[in-house]
This record gives sequence, C-alpha cells and structure tokens, in this order.
Amino acid sequence: MSATSQQFDAQAFLKTLTQQPGVYRMLGGDKLLYVGKAKNLKKRVSTYFNRGQASPRIQSMMKLVSGVEVTVTNTEAEALLLENNIIKEHRPKYNILLRDDKSYPYIHLSSHHKYPGLKFYRGSTKRKGEFFGPYASVGAVRETLNLLQKTFKIRQCDESFFKNRSRPCLQYQIERCTAPCVNLISAEQYQADVDYARQFLQGKSSEVINHLVAEMEKSSSELDYEQAAKTRDMIEALRQVSQQQYVSELSGDCDIITCKVKDALACVQVFRVRNKMNLGNRCYFPKIPHDYEPAELLTAFIGQYYLQRRPPEEIITSIEPTDKSLLEEMLGKQRGKKVKVTSSVRGKRARWLEFATKNVITAFETRLASQSGMEQRYQALEELFDLSDPIQRMECFDVSHTRGELTVASCVVFTREGPCKSEYRKFNIENITPGDDYAAMLQALTRRYTRLKKGEGKLPDILFIDGGKGQLTQAGNVMEELQIDNVLVVGVAKGADRRAGLEQLFTLHSKTPILPAHDSLALHLIQQIRDEAHRFAITSHRKRRSKSRNTSPLEGISGLGPKRRQTLLKYFGGLRGISRASEQELAKVPGISKQLAHTIHDVLHGN
Repeated sequence: MSATSQQFDAQAFLKTLTQQPGVYRMLGGDKLLYVGKAKNLKKRVSTYFNRGQASPRIQSMMKLVSGVEVTVTNTEAEALLLENNIIKEHRPKYNILLRDDKSYPYIHLSSHHKYPGLKFYRGSTKRKGEFFGPYASVGAVRETLNLLQKTFKIRQCDESFFKNRSRPCLQYQIERCTAPCVNLISAEQYQADVDYARQFLQGKSSEVINHLVAEMEKSSSELDYEQAAKTRDMIEALRQVSQQQYVSELSGDCDIITCKVKDALACVQVFRVRNKMNLGNRCYFPKIPHDYEPAELLTAFIGQYYLQRRPPEEIITSIEPTDKSLLEEMLGKQRGKKVKVTSSVRGKRARWLEFATKNVITAFETRLASQSGMEQRYQALEELFDLSDPIQRMECFDVSHTRGELTVASCVVFTREGPCKSEYRKFNIENITPGDDYAAMLQALTRRYTRLKKGEGKLPDILFIDGGKGQLTQAGNVMEELQIDNVLVVGVAKGADRRAGLEQLFTLHSKTPILPAHDSLALHLIQQIRDEAHRFAITSHRKRRSKSRNTSPLEGISGLGPKRRQTLLKYFGGLRGISRASEQELAKVPGISKQLAHTIHDVLHGN
C-alpha cells in the first residue's frame, strides 16, 4: 500500500491507514529515507506527523518526506524481520544500519551427537547439526529454549561440560534435564524427547500443544489450578514464539505478483524474495481500458515490468496470466535461464500468495479513498445528479440481521475528505416483525432525522439507501413526515445478476432509473459509501448478537460449535491467545478450516 505525491496529504492518508502490524517506508521523491516496523501501523505512522513530539532528527527527515509506503504483515515479528531485510537492501539515510545476515539468532540442535543438545546460536549455518530460525529477537530464542527445556528436558550444556560429568548437575535437580551425561535416561527415551522438540521447532506445534493441553486438563481435574494456569501460559507462549517470518520458507529467488481490478481502477503489487529474504513490495496503479480482465492486466504488466529487470527463476501470480507459455518463453530469454510462472500453489507458496493478496487489497482500498481521487469522484457525482451546489456531506443506511434476530441499522457519513467515522451511528431496531427490512429502515430513518431536525446534527446533501424502490419509499415517507425537502434521496439497487458496476439509481420523483457507466467515478463513490454502510451494519450486528448472549464472542460464529470452541481455547490457552493469533495460526487447530479461521479472525478484530 502506498501514498506518494508531490504534495503529500498526510492527514488524508492517515485516515485510511490500517491498524494491522506491518512495515512503513518514508520516501523523499525516489529515495527511501527511513524504514520502520509497527504493531499498529496507524498509531505508529501518526506519531511522525505530530511535530511537537518529534526529535530533531525526525523533524529534519519529515521535511523531506513526500510519501509513505506500507506493507501489512501477519504479526509484529514478521514486520521486524522484513524491516531488517529492507534496511540491509537499501541502507536508508535515517536508519541505524543493522548487522549482517549472520547476526540473526538461531536455535542449533547438535543432532550428530548421541545425546543432542539445544543451544542459542549466531554465526554461519554451515556447521554440523540442524538450525531453526531465523527468529525475530534474541528474547524469542531464549524464551523458546527455556520452554523446551522445561517441557522436554533437552540438555543445553557445552560438549566439554557434558563429556566430563560424573554426577548430575543442578539442571537435573531442578527438573530441567534428564541427565543423559550419567546415563539416567536411555538413548531411545532421550531421542523421543528430541524428536518432540524438533517437531515443534519445525512448525508442527499441534502435537506439542496437544501434549500440554492434556497436562493442563490433568492438573485441572486434580484441582491443581495453579499448575493448570502455568501450563495455559506455556501454551500461549509456545504459540507466540513459534511465529517465524515466511522469509526462510521459500528456496531460490521469487517474485509474487498480485492484482485487483474493479471497474476502471487497477492495482498491482510486486513482492521480491531473494536468497530466502523478503525484500519488500512496490505498488503500481496502471491505467486500463474498458472491461479489462485481471489475466490480461497481469500479462501486460509482467511483460513491461521485466523489460529492464532480470526475472527471477519463479513468478507466482494471483491468477494465471493469458498466454502463459509465451510469457515464460519471453522471460526465459530475458533471464538466460528457464522461468516458471505459476498461480496454482500450495503450502508455503500459498501462504505467501495469501499474504501478498491481502496487501494488494489494502493498497486498492487506500487508493480508492485518497484525497485527490475523492475530490474527482465528488465532482463526477455532482454532474451525475446535475447539482448546482457542491456536495459537502452524504449519509448512507443499511440493515443487517441473522434470520430476523437482533436487527441493526447502520448510518455512515462521508464528507469531501472521505469517511467520517466519528459520526457513524448504529440503531438497534426493536418492536418490528423479525426480518421486516422495510420497517427496520423506517424506524432507523425516523430516529436519525428526528434528531437532526431538532438541531442535534447536520443534515446531509444526499441520503443513499441500500435498496430499491421499496426502501426508497420508506425514506420518502420519513422525509415527508418531518418536512425535510432539501435532501436528495437516492436508492441504490443491485443490477442484473447483482453484479457490481450495473447498479441502478432511483430518486423519489423519477420513475426512470439512472444508469451510470461501470467506470464512472460517481458510481465508484456510491459503491464505496454503500459498501461501507454494509460493513458497518454487519459489524454492529455481530457485536450486538455477542453482547446479548453475554458469552464469548466465539459463540456468535457460524460453524464454530462447542467442541471446536473448546479445542480453540485449549490450543491457545484462552480467548486472549485466540485474539492474538494470525489466520495461519488459527488454521493449524484441528477442525478449523482456512475459511473458518478467516471468519474467526474477522469477528475478533471487528472486520
């Protein structure tokens, strides 16, 4: 995701910035000035534009900033490693230059010994044994070793110390080692513990966590709640320290190219992986003609992008480009070696593709809400409805419920700067026939505009209703009852086959619908406010449903029954652990599909 221009509007950019973890890049023209990571991108980047609190170094840098680019990651640990990789690649002027690749912390397993040991390690990975990592921090490595030592009692002593023992050391006394140095455990039993630890370090944490869950349940059944709580904390800690960046998962050099096309707007993102390291991404917004398909866009983009660049050995795309074989032949000649273009991937590559797709969607939505684009869309909307005065304020209503249960209506507000979330309102609908959307809309509109008529807020210039003539009639009745005649009321009805781009617009005093072109900027703005009202209605309804049941928010998720909820709680050690988990971590739990993991993540994070 990016925001760059000669006159960078920081406030407009910050309004649309995500609150997910990730990496941000400060740009000065074509130069990269600074790279940083954040647990919450919006909060962190906002601090740079609060000049009163910035250091002299930051103030000096901000005078040069003409844009900000953002890469969203799944966890803060991933953001940290990505930050390091970008700094090493580009050496930004305002960053403290970090150590070389050998400074990354690893865990080393001396598997070539009869009784292998686990140790913290830095340096070349060419020595004997197995290496696990790199990890995001030294603390993560030490915490992992500490937990593995308590759980599996694998030795962590030096070889010289191990070979010269005649009696067990203190680690045995405090139950951190099984004393293989004096043969108090057989080689077979010790190797079983080593295999268990290896499985965890390889990412096969389910077996390890299931083992801890069994211990937690045993402690609980024996009324040893203190030990059960400790085991629960270990489960959460094991999950946290197992979060490694995908940086070490792909072999060779690879580019991941994803695109999103909607109406006349297109966005393409390119992620570069070299020597197993994520070197960051760049976002492009090519101009496209009418009815341009994503596959055609990727073919044209890839052909032009690699004209001046050496292609990697593999290019992963979000969809298969047209003329794939011809494209591979062209890229092969450019590289001097065979180049593989693929969109059908599994495992680690599929996770990378999902990661890149999330970023291209974020960039697309940010572009859609950019300040310069917003002004153009408002002007197009004024021309569409032949308005003589500039539009300053718009509102849109939508209704959400589950089979008529706990209906909620949403009201979102847009100004010329974009969404004005502080003025969003939700209405809990009561005393209607369940599932009666017309009655729900009538009640919400009456409550909203009665307050505005009393002077408790500003009336909009345009009121959009998500629905056809029926919903529009309810809005007209409210406007007539309250004697409000200076608001343009528009019903937004789905077009044929409910396809985006074919919407029909109805006004109160016209029987003929307005049919804007699919690439109309005015229609893009209407779609944006309509989709935002829909999102806010669904989110508000879910929150109300969860609150009404006075139970865990997990109970409001379709497909997540009592057994799966219990499995989730045991796996992550509680609701807090579940809320901190990424979609990939959630999908590792037995019985939780990728789609269900996505739903759980969205519900717990209010998406």
